[in-house]
Amino acid sequence: MGYPQDTLSADEQLVLHRHPHFKTLILPFVALVLLTTGAVLAWQWSTRADISDTAATVVGIAAGALWLIGVLWLFAWPMLRWATTHFVITDRRVMFRHGIITRTGIDIPMARINTVQFRHGLIDRILRTGTLIIESASDDPLEFNDIPRVEHVHSLLYNEVFDTLGEEESGRR
Repeated sequence: MGYPQDTLSADEQLVLHRHPHFKTLILPFVALVLLTTGAVLAWQWSTRADISDTAATVVGIAAGALWLIGVLWLFAWPMLRWATTHFVITDRRVMFRHGIITRTGIDIPMARINTVQFRHGLIDRILRTGTLIIESASDDPLEFNDIPRVEHVHSLLYNEVFDTLGEEESGRR
């Protein structure tokens, strides 16, 4: 069993599991392309330039080291951050988990959710993403950015909250 299945209780049902929208990975991919292009150009220059073999080796090693550091910092780290960020809706709660070294998470029981809203601008509407805003009984509203298909998630979450409230009212009678 993988995440989030291993975090659910025995009779809890998974409704939705999302990572942030792919738009969060556009800049890391651009950085990868630019870093790789720069490293290749530096290496080609060092092999063709009228410089000593030692200088060419130093330029090659420096270009490779800068490329590696840049790829780890500007590409690999954001990819790991994206892969370890989870927005999960079950029939009982909303879960949000993120972090690589230090994990952070929040669970919001369905019965405590008062308001569910979404917000997205023109670019977000084109990309079918946006911000989901959940207001619970005791806390300030929580904003979850870059949720894919935010309108669908909003209506799905609203239906889950409505179903939970219906179950509580029928259980009280």
